[in-house]
Amino acid sequence: MNTTAGKAASSARGAADAQPAREQNIAAVVAYFESGIKPADQPPAVGIELEHTIVSSDGGPVGYRGERGVAWLLERLSARYPQQTRDAEGDLIGVARPGEAITIEPASQVELSAGPFTALSDAQRVFDGFEELLADELAPFGMKALTVGYHPTAKAADLELIPKRRYRFMNLYFEQRGPYGMRMMRGSASTQVSIDYRSVQDCLRKLRLAGTAGPLLALLADNAPVFEGAPRPCKLVRTKIWRECDPDRCGIVPGSLDAGFTLRDYAEYLLDTPAILVPCRKEGVCYTERTFGEVYADAPMTREQVEHMASMFFTDARLKTYLEIRPADALPIPCALAYAAVVKGLFYGDAQLDALDALFAGLGEADVEAAKDALMAQGYAATVYGQPAGQLIDRLLEVAEGGLPAEERAFLKPLADLAAQRVTLADLAEMGRRG
Repeated sequence: MNTTAGKAASSARGAADAQPAREQNIAAVVAYFESGIKPADQPPAVGIELEHTIVSSDGGPVGYRGERGVAWLLERLSARYPQQTRDAEGDLIGVARPGEAITIEPASQVELSAGPFTALSDAQRVFDGFEELLADELAPFGMKALTVGYHPTAKAADLELIPKRRYRFMNLYFEQRGPYGMRMMRGSASTQVSIDYRSVQDCLRKLRLAGTAGPLLALLADNAPVFEGAPRPCKLVRTKIWRECDPDRCGIVPGSLDAGFTLRDYAEYLLDTPAILVPCRKEGVCYTERTFGEVYADAPMTREQVEHMASMFFTDARLKTYLEIRPADALPIPCALAYAAVVKGLFYGDAQLDALDALFAGLGEADVEAAKDALMAQGYAATVYGQPAGQLIDRLLEVAEGGLPAEERAFLKPLADLAAQRVTLADLAEMGRRG
């Protein structure tokens, strides 16, 4: 047994003594993950989530309320997205239609979640259409929806939280752990791509490979030239934010790069981490610093409770009934589609997974952290996993291209062109300011 697994087993024995429902809850979490297994003959598909930062005509932040705040925008969008979600106070916090949901993040970032898409051309149609709709609503007032990794003008402390009880409690929790939790919630914006798994083994393999590839995917999708209203202090700003945010629930899932890691290990990690907030009858959600295992010590968890627990973790790769790959900054649509193509091409197909296994053989969590350090400091000039970062990116793109059908390979071009120049969108923006 490896050291991580040994510590986990000791912790689990202690937890079981104080948590009569411990084994039932582990089983409930494992069953939840296993329920996501898809048939082996199902076509490869990706889900895409893209967050937008809304700014006013002078580039300043746009909050939830106000004459033309994000609440106003959601009301306007509801003509096309008629399914509304409101909080207990009646505030509109999301609109949707089949296959597409628009939600708002803690400081009014507007997110479109759509899919799953078996064809990237369908994703292109949906996201291009959404961008056009946003422009139609915002442009008459000089407003814009930006796809960047961090707010281009404001400091996080100056960005107002939306009226959602969940975010108020999360803000309280993260404030106790330093300034980066607030910066994550209020200032950052991302592109997330979700993939399916075909078996438990496939799930754990993809989790491991996504965790190892994470720093390189972050480099490919680096798009945050500004941090806290000033030039960025390092490359891969969101990597820095997540690292400093809360090590209990960010970064690599502990032990997940080890060969013997299991879904049970993942379940114990979730149960042994502070919950922050849990569903409650009186207020909808309530704040707590107890672990999930302690909260549900005496009664088996429901599926809804397991789903909530899984959503309260922000690791580089996050498991639900699908696998979310999370390191990328918010990207302009052509690059967001290119990023989705990279993920799709890399993580479906035995040949592609075998190639990633060969590329990342023998690497552990310390190697991933060292890769993040090197890339934040040097970007494409860094040495990562013993190789020049650019060469590794070239290899990832080569593997991804081989994993895509011929008609989808052109989607890679926007990011492939940047990689060929050994620059990122953030680098180009930075050079533009200097010029």
